[in-house]
Amino acid sequence: MTQPAHAMSLQMVSAVSNSSLLQPGSSLLNFDGHVFFFGQKGWPKRSCPTGVFFLDMKQNELKMKPAAFSRDSCYLPPLRYAAICTLRGNGESDKHQYIIHGGKTPNSDLSDKVYIMSMVNKTTKKTTFQCIEKDLDGDVPEARYAHTINVVHSRGKSTIVIFGGRSYIPLEQRTTEKWNSVVDCFPSVFLVDFEFGCCTSYILPELQDGLSFHVSVARNDTVYILGGHSLQNNTRPPSLYKLKVDLPLGSPAVTCSILPGGISVSSGIVTQTSDTEFVLVGGYESDNQKRMLCNTIVLEDDKIEIVERASPDWTPDIKHCRMWFGCDMGKGSILLGIPGANKQLISDANYFYILRCNTAEEDEEEELTAQACSQASNEDQGDSTPFEDSEEFSFSAEASSFDVDDMDTYNEDDEEDESETGYWIICCASCNIDINTWVPFYSTELNKPAMILCSSGTGHWVHAQCMDLSESMLLRLSEANVKYFCNEHVDLNKGLQTPKKGDSVECDSMKVQAVAPCDSLSQCCIVRVKANAASCSKRGGKIGFILKRTLSRLNSLGVH
Repeated sequence: MTQPAHAMSLQMVSAVSNSSLLQPGSSLLNFDGHVFFFGQKGWPKRSCPTGVFFLDMKQNELKMKPAAFSRDSCYLPPLRYAAICTLRGNGESDKHQYIIHGGKTPNSDLSDKVYIMSMVNKTTKKTTFQCIEKDLDGDVPEARYAHTINVVHSRGKSTIVIFGGRSYIPLEQRTTEKWNSVVDCFPSVFLVDFEFGCCTSYILPELQDGLSFHVSVARNDTVYILGGHSLQNNTRPPSLYKLKVDLPLGSPAVTCSILPGGISVSSGIVTQTSDTEFVLVGGYESDNQKRMLCNTIVLEDDKIEIVERASPDWTPDIKHCRMWFGCDMGKGSILLGIPGANKQLISDANYFYILRCNTAEEDEEEELTAQACSQASNEDQGDSTPFEDSEEFSFSAEASSFDVDDMDTYNEDDEEDESETGYWIICCASCNIDINTWVPFYSTELNKPAMILCSSGTGHWVHAQCMDLSESMLLRLSEANVKYFCNEHVDLNKGLQTPKKGDSVECDSMKVQAVAPCDSLSQCCIVRVKANAASCSKRGGKIGFILKRTLSRLNSLGVH
């Protein structure tokens, strides 16, 4: 039965700046009614080193504006396909934080870390976030992606629930041909104490197969898990699980029930339209078929009800596209994307739509208190089925307002070619720093490699990592007022150094005049020698040898 509901409106975003950064697997964060984008394609560039952007939409045009991190923030890589949920503060405050777990880095490494992200300052020109890495202990979930994370509340306490996802096959089973092959994670349920970081895993008999790219919605002490894709069986079972968490004074307890009325769907996108109502949109119902139907999910009185609702008037582009992706923008709005390869020359550009499931009046009146988490099911090519090639955004939030003015717009066209200039130069013959594969090596690095100036000649920059500098030595050199010479010039510099003053040598026929190294990097040490080697004594003969060697090196440098 189709439930009568407000008609959903579909609006195309006419122009999107730098849409190539908005790719499947990214996430949206909603702070104070403003939506921010996280998880860009590739490593961040210097125009926005954090990789977090404010999405500003005015007159159907979507612009991306860089956001900043506070000085005490940890390094946060651009994680795609991560699990994200909100953690609200105590009391009546609307302030909340985002919990980010797992995901893929641009190098396709999987993360097992938990990050806490919160807004610390916002002006009309700049938004600043704080990101803190949370230490975990106990049964720490393995690195994964395409899973879900939710916060539940029981007996006045809260805990985090992590379930599902995919990970790489164990290291001992990897071969050259299957090095990046992925498998479903074991279907354990993890509870993470947010305050102390203690993790506990639970094996429940009702959960037999691993799931990824499923949908989860949480209310109070219960998490409902809907649909998903089983990589082992290559199926989308119409499953519906109910996880109930009890948090007494002692050990927590988790129970699981299998409910009827599930839906066969992967990559579904969920948005919350009221305190107890969600809307499920999109996804795939089979390997070769998008799911064009929509459903309303109602959570009331410890029960769940899923009914079909009228779908929006999909455009021909959406109906006929091979794949689609999107994410929840909050308060009943969803950002949808479809490939633009068939319509324009730039193959990685996408078209975007905003789907609104609520009326404007409802958007202003309703306060969202429950949570939703969805993961898309489009895995990288070669890992799965054709439709598993466009993993969705994942998001849970409360609003979708775009009223921030006068913020600097990020323009990717203004970026320098960092493969040839700046931090991504080839600093020496053995340089192995690559913009596409580099990861931070020193604790002081954030989004670009540490460099140090070599004082040889006119001076040139080299990567500290290529020079095999320890972190303590790098800090010492950055703080001390001394000259540094790279590995290729250190021997030459030693040969040009003026010898330390020692015992005087009596040699009437030899006069030596030395000029110490200048402070300017554009000058070098000049040694002027007047000697009569034939009249040197036995001791002076050693000095003559040193002088001849120095003259030879100076001549090779063109110094006369």
